[in-house]
Amino acid sequence: MSLPESAPKTRTPADFQEHLANLEAAGLLVRIDREVNKDTELHPLVRWQFQGGLQEHQRRAFLFTNVVGADGRRFDIPVAVGALSASARIHALGMGCPVDAIAAAWTGAVAAPLAPVTMLRPPCQQVVVTGDGLRAPGGLLRLPVPVSTPGFDAAPYLTATLCITRDPETGVRNMGTYRAQLKAADRLGVRMAARVGGAGGYLHWQKYRARGEPMPCAIVVGCAPVVAFTGPQKLAVGQDEMAVAGALAGRPIETARAITVDLEVPATAEIVIEGVIDTELLEPEGPFGESHGHVALEDFNMSMQVTAITHRRAPVFVSIVSQVTPSESSVIKRVAYEPMFLSHLRDALGIAGIRAVVLHEALSNLRPVIFLTFAPGTPQSEVWRGLQAASVFRADCGRIVIAVSDDVDPRSADAVFWSLAYRARFSDDLHVVPHRAAGHGPKTRPKTGPKTGPKTGPGTGPEAGRGGDDATLMIDATLKAPMPPVALPAQTYMEQARALWQELGLPALTPQPPWHGYSLGEWEPAYDRYAARAVAGRWQENGAETFARRRRGVTPETPVKDVEGKSGNTNGEQHDDQ
Repeated sequence: MSLPESAPKTRTPADFQEHLANLEAAGLLVRIDREVNKDTELHPLVRWQFQGGLQEHQRRAFLFTNVVGADGRRFDIPVAVGALSASARIHALGMGCPVDAIAAAWTGAVAAPLAPVTMLRPPCQQVVVTGDGLRAPGGLLRLPVPVSTPGFDAAPYLTATLCITRDPETGVRNMGTYRAQLKAADRLGVRMAARVGGAGGYLHWQKYRARGEPMPCAIVVGCAPVVAFTGPQKLAVGQDEMAVAGALAGRPIETARAITVDLEVPATAEIVIEGVIDTELLEPEGPFGESHGHVALEDFNMSMQVTAITHRRAPVFVSIVSQVTPSESSVIKRVAYEPMFLSHLRDALGIAGIRAVVLHEALSNLRPVIFLTFAPGTPQSEVWRGLQAASVFRADCGRIVIAVSDDVDPRSADAVFWSLAYRARFSDDLHVVPHRAAGHGPKTRPKTGPKTGPKTGPGTGPEAGRGGDDATLMIDATLKAPMPPVALPAQTYMEQARALWQELGLPALTPQPPWHGYSLGEWEPAYDRYAARAVAGRWQENGAETFARRRRGVTPETPVKDVEGKSGNTNGEQHDDQ
C-alpha cells in the first residue's frame, strides 16, 4: 500500500523489521538474493540510485540476503540500506505520517516528550555475546559491516547508529548518530565531535574525562524508525531523545537495561554493541567519506572497548548511505529541517511574505546553502529579516542564504542563477557578515600563516582545523520592481504544443520551470492586443498602428513609454481590436 501525502497519521512501526514489512507491502523494498560483497559492491550498488539520475520517488530500500566479505567470509545476517530515508516517502512510512505532517510531529514531540518504559525480556538480548565470544573470529567480525566508500575508507564503518551515553552529573541520556570504525574484533574508533560546541555524546565524554573515568556507551544498530530518526536531528543538549521518540510514536518506547554497562537501550533493537570509551588515550580514526562530500582524513578520536554484543535471534544489520549528497542521511535531515526553518521564520518571527525554505541538498549537504522564497510585493525589510534569521537559526546552517521570488524554483540551480543575474544588484542586495564558525566541512588548512604544532584549549575543537572564522553571505535576489514577461510562449500554446509533441511520438518530456511565459508586472494592455492579433494572423494591423506613431528626434532603443507615457498610445487614441 502507498502512503498518500494527505493520509492521516497511522501507527508507527514498533521495530525495524515491521518497518521493512511495511516497505515491502508498499513496493518500496528491493530484495537482493544473489551474492554481494559488502566491502566492494554493496554500498556502491545502492549509491547508484542517488548518482544515476533517478528521481527521488524512484529510490528504494535494499535488503541484501546473501552477503560475503572480501576475505571470503559469509554472513548469516542480512543487510538493509536505504530503508530509513532513501526518499521522503520511505521516511514518512517510518514516521507513520504524511511528509507534510513531519514537521508538526517533531514540534509536538519535542514539546511533549513521553518517558520510556522498561521491558524485562527484550528481543534485543535474545543472543548475548561476551568474554571470549568477542575475540576473533567472533565479536564484531560476525557482523556484516559494509565499507561505505570503497577505495578511500580505512575500514568498515557503523553508520546507522544510535550511540547512547549518559551525563555523569545529571543522568540525562543522549542518543546521537556518530560513525564508528571497526578496529578489531572487540574495538571501535568512534567520532562524536560532530558540530559546533560538540555533540551531546562528546560533551558527556568531556565530563567523564574530567572525572578520570571511562565513559559507558551502547551503540544501537537497527531500531524503530522514530527512535533512529532522533539521532541525526541534533535535538537540544539535555533533551532525552528516547522520550521524544515516544511522543513521535504516540506510546512509550520500551527499553531494557544493557548487559554490561549502566544504560538503557531500545528493547526491540536489532543489534546493540556495549562498551566503554577511553577518556585518556585517543586513537587515529579514518579516513572515511563524510556527509560534507569529502573524505575525512585521520583525526585522533575516541577508542571504545567492546564489552558485549547483543542481538535478536534473526537480526537485520542496518546501514545508511551518507557521503556526497543527496544521500540517505541528507533526506533524514531535509524532511525535518526545511519545515522547521519555515515554521521558525513564519510562525515564531512573523516574517511577512515567506513562502518556503529550501536547503540545497545536491553536493553541498543542506546546511551551507539556504534559499528563501517570498511572495510578490514583500517589503525588502521583511526579506532581509528572513535572510538574517535563517542565517543564525542554527549555528551549522546558513553560510550562504539567498532570497528569491516565488516564481523561481529554488531547487533549480539554473533558475537561481537566472534570478541572481537579473534581479539582484550586488551594490545594494548583497551583504557579508563576518565572524561565523566554519561549520561542518573538510578540515582545510589556512593558506597563510606559520605552521605550528599541536594545540589544545579554546579555539582548537573539532572545527578549528578549517581555518578559524568564516562569514555569512546573504543576497536578496527577489523581484523588486515590475519586469517584462518571461520570454517563452504563453502557457496555453505550450500545453497545446506538448499534446502535439506526444501525438508525434517524440521523446518523453520532463518540463523544467520556467516552461511557459508569464507576466512579471511590466506589461501594457496594448501588448495583449498586439499578441492576440499576431496569433490570429492579423499582425499587419499592428504595423499599421505603429506606422502612425512614428517620431522624429529620438534615438534608437528609446523606450516608447518614456516618450508616449504608460498607455503606449498617442493622444489617447482608442484602437479597434476587431
